[in-house]
Amino acid sequence: MLTRDDIARVLGLKGNVPDISVAAVTEDSRRVVPDTLFVAVRGTATDGHAYIQQAVEAGAVAVLGDKQNIGTDMPCPYICHENPRRAAALLAHELAANPSREMCVVGITGTNGKTSTAFLVQQILRQSGNECARFGTLGYDVGGVQLEAPHTTPFGEDLANLFAKAKQANVRYVALEVSSHALAQDRVAGIAFNGGAFTNLSQDHLDFHEDMETYLQAKLKLFELVREEHARDGGTWPCFTVVNQEDPCAGRFASVLPDQCIRYGEGGQVLATGLRLLADGAQFVLETPWGSCDARIHLVGRHNVQNALCAAAIGGALGLPVETLAAGLESLPSVPGRFEAVHAGQDFQVIVDYAHTDDGLRNALQAARAVCDGRILCVFGCGGDRDTGKRPKMGAVAAELADYVVATSDNPRTEDPCRILLDVEVGLQRGGKRKNEDYVVIESRREAIFHAIEQAQPGDLVLIAGKGHENYQILGTERIHFDDKEQALEALAERIQ
Repeated sequence: MLTRDDIARVLGLKGNVPDISVAAVTEDSRRVVPDTLFVAVRGTATDGHAYIQQAVEAGAVAVLGDKQNIGTDMPCPYICHENPRRAAALLAHELAANPSREMCVVGITGTNGKTSTAFLVQQILRQSGNECARFGTLGYDVGGVQLEAPHTTPFGEDLANLFAKAKQANVRYVALEVSSHALAQDRVAGIAFNGGAFTNLSQDHLDFHEDMETYLQAKLKLFELVREEHARDGGTWPCFTVVNQEDPCAGRFASVLPDQCIRYGEGGQVLATGLRLLADGAQFVLETPWGSCDARIHLVGRHNVQNALCAAAIGGALGLPVETLAAGLESLPSVPGRFEAVHAGQDFQVIVDYAHTDDGLRNALQAARAVCDGRILCVFGCGGDRDTGKRPKMGAVAAELADYVVATSDNPRTEDPCRILLDVEVGLQRGGKRKNEDYVVIESRREAIFHAIEQAQPGDLVLIAGKGHENYQILGTERIHFDDKEQALEALAERIQ
């Protein structure tokens, strides 16, 4: 339970705190139980203040929100705080006894590569004999138990519960994917970060962040949350940051904690020399400040070599020997939905990938080109009600690097799919592609996948990009089951018959 004094201390309030005791905190009125503090957040679609009566009827003892003059007709005490979502996260972690302070938490941010890097970090730590929880896009792994992931980075109250579960499972390390939305919304407040890693920055989410500088500033917040060493069992965890030296924004991130920063990639301290890109991964010499050794990964493409270097830099910063880093990298066979092969006995390749930005699509197509001597057929689309500026950019990348393009729907949401596809076509045509010759537009994603596989010839590669591991499609406000891999297997079965 949190008392009035606890709430005032955690939130830095000197007054305006009623005499209450709180056993739970939530932003969701449907989760309210007796002795809950309901946090009313004003979002873009709904305002939590509209659900106060419902929360009180369910047992809320008070409401926390950002309204200065709430009035006297409130059905329960009201606590005013300038940032309710941050307050919710801080109080949730306090209720859980701040479990992250007893672990080594590494946050990984960037437009692309967060998931693969988190998987690689987890494997490296397991190779060293340490259990590592992983929270991110593909789910929440706590001591080998898999939990579904509704968000890349959960909301504060859910993160506090996840860290509490990790503590109960005696987990010592956590690799946490940190999205720009989570940073901008203070969902990660209350977490004691020992390390932060930056993979790259390219255009995405500008429907939310407005411009690239705002997007960058959100990412930088992770590095500003990295704290000095946290004690545990009489020892200390290191404090560090890891930065992709090849990204133009590297200096901005490295300058936050310059003395604790490790840079990877060309011009950095952690390098891949003698690189050989293979059809089933890559081989290289892993060069680090802690020594060098031969290394191999089973993830395809140069971008995955970069992800491996990021993970190796994190492991090295944690004091692991270079041989353990290399063994951990090699032990990961694949990452679901990340350049994942679909096999049904066909004489051409089919790959499913999560690439949903121009940079991500470029990485996937370059990886495809490195392992394919035939044509590359690319199926992709762009999400509706999201950043419109990246649509022609993705079209231009597909025009440049694919031989044949099938433009289709991704998650159109409430936007007209035809309008989205027209934006994509701008990039395709500027890139020299001719409609119905070099590219076609097929709104139905299922029909698009079937068409691409029907067109493939021996030695070709069909890249189905945009959704990767996702097993749903959002049409209007309805979420329907849709899995690119399942659709590809059906199309292959029909073709092979």
